Amino acid sequence: MCVNCKHEGIGRRDLMRFGAGAVVALGLGGMSGQARAAEGAPTALSPTDALAALKSGNERFVSNPELCSVDLAKSRSAVAQHQAPWATIVSCADSRVPPELIFGGQGVGELFIARDAGNLLNIGTLGTIEYGAAVLGSPLIVILAHTACGAVKAACDVVTKNATYPGVIGRMIEPIVPAALAVRDQPGDFVDNAAKESAKRTAAQAPTVSAIVAGLVSAGKVKVVAAIYDLDTGVVTFLD
Repeated sequence: MCVNCKHEGIGRRDLMRFGAGAVVALGLGGMSGQARAAEGAPTALSPTDALAALKSGNERFVSNPELCSVDLAKSRSAVAQHQAPWATIVSCADSRVPPELIFGGQGVGELFIARDAGNLLNIGTLGTIEYGAAVLGSPLIVILAHTACGAVKAACDVVTKNATYPGVIGRMIEPIVPAALAVRDQPGDFVDNAAKESAKRTAAQAPTVSAIVAGLVSAGKVKVVAAIYDLDTGVVTFLD
């Protein structure tokens, strides 16, 4: 079922109860109040609520997947002047992993998404999650891996076959190699195990490389979690 066929999206349904002052209450140094207020009111969802909404959306995607026709013009107009996404997703660039769909058909303005091969942190993705959390008030950050990931497989081949890659591909997958080494001897699928381990390490890394994320996590305003999407079943599993 496409969630937009049945009810308005999470971000609109909560009526944006917080005013611009709630964004300022994030208490982040280095971010001007003017820049934050320009974005308007953030979502009222807590990190726990946002996580529950993603889980519920994925359950819909798995149990009753359906592509529906929505009034995109109306949705676009509703968020043209302001966005208040309730979850930030760092996803692999893989064409088979569209976050809006696998989390239940979320509409425009619901999810703040950064994508790169291997769902890794770099300047672009780290800046995206900082902006989502500090400026837009997104309470949840998800590092979303997936099974049979090509970037992770490449890193695993570096470990097992001493493989090399052209251009900047080798440098791109370097952060995944330590995760592959860590799970090399574990039972099960090497690539999928490495994808899980890399996602967990990336989620743990976010607060250590970003003072903004660390401050929000410490204040209970933001939660950072890792997850993996199964290409065969459509199930998203959130990792401890």
